[in-house]
Amino acid sequence: MTAISDRLSAAQADTLLALQLSVAWAGESAGDPPRLAWWRSDLVDAEGGGDLFRRLVPRTAAWASLCLVREAARRTDLGLREALAGGDTVWTLFHLGFTIDEQLGERLTYHRAHRHVPADVFGPALLTTAPWSRSGFETWLGRLGKPKVEVTSVGRKLHVTASTLPDTATLRALHLAPLLTAALLPLSASYPLPFIEVPA
Repeated sequence: MTAISDRLSAAQADTLLALQLSVAWAGESAGDPPRLAWWRSDLVDAEGGGDLFRRLVPRTAAWASLCLVREAARRTDLGLREALAGGDTVWTLFHLGFTIDEQLGERLTYHRAHRHVPADVFGPALLTTAPWSRSGFETWLGRLGKPKVEVTSVGRKLHVTASTLPDTATLRALHLAPLLTAALLPLSASYPLPFIEVPA
């Protein structure tokens, strides 16, 4: 059972999901103009997978697209983490520890079951509601922070002082997720796997 101190509020969960879903969308290979091609998918845009989902599951099409593109990003992230020594012990944008990951999955299920409109849930924090712009995405990333990053053979390792990290998983996730997202700069040809070693 998750401790009360490690429970995300609805707003906190949505904040983290907006980061994940925006990056997942930006990482798709399709679109006009094409996006970053970090994973081979075309699941969100109305001209691609979005159109298919509108015909298959019209009431939850938007959430089907977003859940699947997030899964494409998560699998890419997992594959790269497996090359890390102790890959299960690091945090990435798509792997914030079991407690947080489980709650984010539950929150997505909740939104989908209640047929919420993603744009209403996330507002401008969800980048999929605007046309793709590489420079706009870079500007958005730049506003999330300026983490100290070491480029390694397997990814971008963020350096933080353990004593500055909040005590609970919830507060750590809210503190670190924007920095992990910001560490996608500079943009590269493949997903650069920003990661951080989080003390137990």
